[in-house]
Amino acid sequence: MTEIATSVFPRSPAARRDIGIKRRYAAERRFRAYGVAAILIGLLFLFVLLWTVVSKGYTAFQQTTITLPIEFAEKVIDPKNERAANPAKLMSANYPLLVRDALVKTLGIDPANRAEVKKATDMVSASARTQLRDIVVANPAVIGTTLNVSLLASGDIDSANKGQINLEVEESKRKVNDRQLAWMKTLSEDGVLSKEFNTGIFTSGASSRPEASGIGVAALGSLYMMLIVLVLALPIGVAASIYLEEFAPKNRLTDLIEVNINNLAAVPSIVYGLLGLSIFINFAGMPRSAALVGGLVLTLMTLPTIIIATRAALKAVPPSIRSAALGLGASKMQMVFHHVLPLAAPGVLTGTIIGLAHALGETAPLLLIGMVAFVVDYPGSPMEPSTALPVQIYMWANEAERAFVERTSGAIIILLIFLVVMNLGAILLRRRFERRW
Repeated sequence: MTEIATSVFPRSPAARRDIGIKRRYAAERRFRAYGVAAILIGLLFLFVLLWTVVSKGYTAFQQTTITLPIEFAEKVIDPKNERAANPAKLMSANYPLLVRDALVKTLGIDPANRAEVKKATDMVSASARTQLRDIVVANPAVIGTTLNVSLLASGDIDSANKGQINLEVEESKRKVNDRQLAWMKTLSEDGVLSKEFNTGIFTSGASSRPEASGIGVAALGSLYMMLIVLVLALPIGVAASIYLEEFAPKNRLTDLIEVNINNLAAVPSIVYGLLGLSIFINFAGMPRSAALVGGLVLTLMTLPTIIIATRAALKAVPPSIRSAALGLGASKMQMVFHHVLPLAAPGVLTGTIIGLAHALGETAPLLLIGMVAFVVDYPGSPMEPSTALPVQIYMWANEAERAFVERTSGAIIILLIFLVVMNLGAILLRRRFERRW
């Protein structure tokens, strides 16, 4: 009994102290292991997310093209020679016929074999009509000449050329038939079919054809909205922060305002969309799908973030700066704008950039104000219909065609790059101008 009691309850205080120390060290090691495991799990999920997006989207920056000798025949484009008196005639010419004739000649197809001709023309995107029309309208002198023009391949041909379609399955279960595969091989060997850098994903607008779709219009709409947010949210947010932090009396009213500002920062973004729909569109009569309305909605959503960040930056300035300025005869206004605000500028800029990055990735409020419109042309001003980059991603994600999956992931990569650049900019600004007291 004595041995058991001694083993369970050590008689020596030093032994009990050693056991306690060992237990604390063991608990510390377990806590560190839990922290490392949490970080590794987070990094694993981040890696899976980035790998999924990049593996599906990197091919969107390449596009399959088919270079054909297009004969801009006058008998097809302007048979009655009316273009001098009526230039609009060039807009309605049968440009797909030019593509068909070039394919028949290049592939050696019998023009009377309609099935073969149909298979061949399906290899070229329907956007070729617009491309050839723009060439003729820009320079009518090309009529009567033959030019080598790189036309976009159709979405299915593009996917097959990138290895995204399983060509081992039977012909009836895939969208690219054996005849088209044979032509693809021939055209590729002749250098007619090739993959090029896809500039269209940066410059084109919305399209029902995935190979002709791009984020150009959406990116411009996002730029308009970010400029509106910057012009409105930054001065209003900074002014409100300075008043609340430096001039407002400390009473129940200001306490209530501060609590509400903190609560507004946690309000779901879709609520701001409902607010913008009721005030800016239904009450004020502003146009739906306009970047101006989107910018105003995002401004309301970004203001709490900027106010909270600016107030934190103002609080971080030591009270001795204020006392010294006032002691040297500066007014309170001079003290704030000449001494406190310049020292708080890094925090203000950081909060503004983070708020802009948050607004750039928002989708829900823009859906409610109608920015899901099918917009093909670039908006000339913030009052014209437009869309935004995250909304464009949302619309592409709802499309059924396989090629839109590639476009969706490619647009996500571009959006992530923008967000990373903005957040890196915030970090660099803080490190560049931050002072430690």
